[in-house]
Amino acid sequence: MTDERTSIDTLVVGAGQAGVAMSEHLSKLGVPHLVLERDRIAERWRTGRWDSLVANGPAWHDRFPGMEFDDLDPDAFASKDRVADYFEAYAKKFNAPIRTGVEVTKVVRNAGRPGFTIETTKGVLEANRVVVTTGPFQRPVIPPIAPKDEKLTQIHSAEYRNPAQLPEGGVLVVGAGSSGVQIADELQRAGKKVYLSVGPHDRPPRAYRGRDFCWWLGVLGEWDAEVMRPGKEHVTIAVSGARGGHTVDFRRLANQGMTLVGLTKSFNDGVVTFESDLADNLARGDENYLSLLNAADAYIARNGLDLPEEPEARNTLPDPECVTHPIPELDLADAGVTSIVWATGYAVDYSWLHVNAFDANGKPQHQRGVSTEPGVYFLGLPWLSRRGSAFIWGVWHDARHIADHIVTQRKYLSYRDASEREAEDGREICKADFFPSIEVH
Repeated sequence: MTDERTSIDTLVVGAGQAGVAMSEHLSKLGVPHLVLERDRIAERWRTGRWDSLVANGPAWHDRFPGMEFDDLDPDAFASKDRVADYFEAYAKKFNAPIRTGVEVTKVVRNAGRPGFTIETTKGVLEANRVVVTTGPFQRPVIPPIAPKDEKLTQIHSAEYRNPAQLPEGGVLVVGAGSSGVQIADELQRAGKKVYLSVGPHDRPPRAYRGRDFCWWLGVLGEWDAEVMRPGKEHVTIAVSGARGGHTVDFRRLANQGMTLVGLTKSFNDGVVTFESDLADNLARGDENYLSLLNAADAYIARNGLDLPEEPEARNTLPDPECVTHPIPELDLADAGVTSIVWATGYAVDYSWLHVNAFDANGKPQHQRGVSTEPGVYFLGLPWLSRRGSAFIWGVWHDARHIADHIVTQRKYLSYRDASEREAEDGREICKADFFPSIEVH
């Protein structure tokens, strides 16, 4: 730790997509700031995903307004490494003041004076404001029902890389959101026997009548929905950009040899029990799928658009045997299952942030990212201001709102009366005193 503390105006914690977006807006508005990242820029895209992952939205959509993927077809889906390279290049484009390899370990509000004291692995500094851009994928969650069985290989989807990583034998994939269904599909195509535990989900079409579902959600106003529909709090979205993009169809996966099962309920002596909700979960996913088709058809008719008919999009495969006669339980050893992949989501971790910005359950309290603790902001969280907040383009727009709020506060705080103006010496400590190198790497 350094003894002399450096003071900066605004500290941004994290240099993923949210941190880069925040830095761009602060730079444009002339707000002195520093971005600290414990690893590399967009590190989670590089090492926190499986090898074959691509963006779930096409290149024309999943980007910031200021730069396109110049080496990709607009309708293509960028690989995870290409997305990471994009954010690194974007940060260099405006010379973002990012310091990599520096972890923030503690933030506390100063007593009797403005701002916050921040402890890092490279020293201590102070900031008037702190923007938390660490995102929602901080701590992989494996539910407590996971069996304590050393014979089973159990990994979270955050640790999964490719089929060769798992031992010989079948696999149970728990969770059928975008991660779970793509991993299960990849494992099945690699020749493994796969059981996929399917819970409640939304299942949009990848594309309909010549337009990607991202376009449909945009023109229908769904991305800008400000409130989540009741009952959708724990519903995942099953969508995929893999192999050029395709609609997730659980019945088709079953016809390819995958065994669908209901929500995973419990484990006991090597036997896993499933809820009897598989057919209901598929039916609700179908309802979501058809509702978007209906809304798209109505939009086309209302606006007189000349888009091709696609009646085959409403065709449904027959329910497979595993749906008409669902498996209530499975003896893992008898079924040859040697691995479990838990695609069960993440939890946030704000143990380092010692401020009054959380409710009793540790959830950030904020209004469009402006927290209940003055001077603390959150960015990159789902539904921060709208449905699209956690997506690449959505976080950019949320960052602009937070940057505008910071500028407004700075204007109020810069006011000086006559006596204060005479005493003001104008001295400002440069952030470079604390981190002299501003090279982005």
